[in-house]
Amino acid sequence: MPVTPATSAAMRTWSIRRERPRLRFRGLALTLAALSPVACGIDTEPSGGGPDVVVDTIGDTLVVRTLSGSVWGAEATLVPEAAIGRLDGPEEYLFGRVTSIAVDDSGRVYVLDDQAQHVRVYDADGVYLETLGGRGEGPGEFTRAEAMAVLPDGRLVVRDPGNLRVQVFGPGPGQRNEWTYLSGNFYTTRALYTDVRGRTFLFARIRDSSGNLVMHLVVLGPDGTAVDTLPEPSSDFDPPSVRAERTDDEGNTSSVSSVVPFSPFFNWSVHPSGHFLTGLSGEYRIDLARGDGVLRIERQSTPIPVSDAERDHERESTVRMIRLSIPGWDWDGPSIPRHKPVFKSLLSGRDGRIWVWLSTEAYSVENDDYNPDNPFSAPVSWIEPTRYDVFEPDGTYLGAVTTPAGFSSYPNPIFEGDHVWAVTRDELGVQRVVRFRIVVGDPE
Repeated sequence: MPVTPATSAAMRTWSIRRERPRLRFRGLALTLAALSPVACGIDTEPSGGGPDVVVDTIGDTLVVRTLSGSVWGAEATLVPEAAIGRLDGPEEYLFGRVTSIAVDDSGRVYVLDDQAQHVRVYDADGVYLETLGGRGEGPGEFTRAEAMAVLPDGRLVVRDPGNLRVQVFGPGPGQRNEWTYLSGNFYTTRALYTDVRGRTFLFARIRDSSGNLVMHLVVLGPDGTAVDTLPEPSSDFDPPSVRAERTDDEGNTSSVSSVVPFSPFFNWSVHPSGHFLTGLSGEYRIDLARGDGVLRIERQSTPIPVSDAERDHERESTVRMIRLSIPGWDWDGPSIPRHKPVFKSLLSGRDGRIWVWLSTEAYSVENDDYNPDNPFSAPVSWIEPTRYDVFEPDGTYLGAVTTPAGFSSYPNPIFEGDHVWAVTRDELGVQRVVRFRIVVGDPE
């Protein structure tokens, strides 16, 4: 059964154009009140002519292709407004390893600490309020909590496969519930998704009719009852890989394989509408399923080249890892691509905006902890600055956002309107949760 979201005006703004099979326009030819950056409070400068867009209808697919330009008219940056976390001081502000963050409608910030196995709650100004959970198997406790999200009614849901359950906190003080599920104790770094209808999407490993453990999305209703089971989104594309084999003296064969670095891959996530957001990263083409078809977002872009030094680094790293299992193996597979995939991940804001984490040109830094005797160690590390493209839910291209030094793409940042909440790490390795404001143009 397909996942069907509640219909909203924002998700239907393109339907009025279906009578015109092909349309090209410049500027804000869409719903101005909904698309204007000023309406949502983003600091911006005049956008000039706006994006140059081609709209086309192919069957039940509406294609929105941005040829050039953007609504914002200039690149945006993130300016920090508030930060939670310290090197030392009160325990309530010290983090071990942050693996998930969430934000509710009132601006409260929830921080899941993997080391402590609890959730700390802070108000919109970063002041500590309370701690939820703790390590254990009892009511409200976690064994291996991984990810969390906020439901529309303000409840916090926390996925804890160690206890095979979702812990639910709120909406009122002291209120708590738990939803059990079967997943084969499957652990993952994938986010926990919720939608506007109050449903929770669990990425879990369950047994099919043949008894095999396969990946599915279990959809829980607002009361925790399983209302659907969806197969993991997939693609016919098979990324190129290298493979090594070895046969021992007794005739037993073992093998190990690895995807070729910088190969395209299929990416998916769940949009707040309750539909899948999918794309094959080899091209700038992103599909958002909708109740009346598919919205396809395309954008003309220039491929990011892979330098010879970065290609050599990835090749050597792959060979080194495979040789741990198959000594003496050398590269004998497809060549490493000369260009990077267009994007790394597809994400959604709480407001339904689509954030595309882009590939960027990398630079190398020396690894002070390099140990030539450690196969997992390398003399240099390659760093790609984090950059996003941002689209409205109807495919309108707003513009690009660059991030400051120390910004971390894991755990998934939280996006909403003119703000971004993300984990940062300073030169000492201290993690903080920072609220940023999106500023278009010169932040000074």
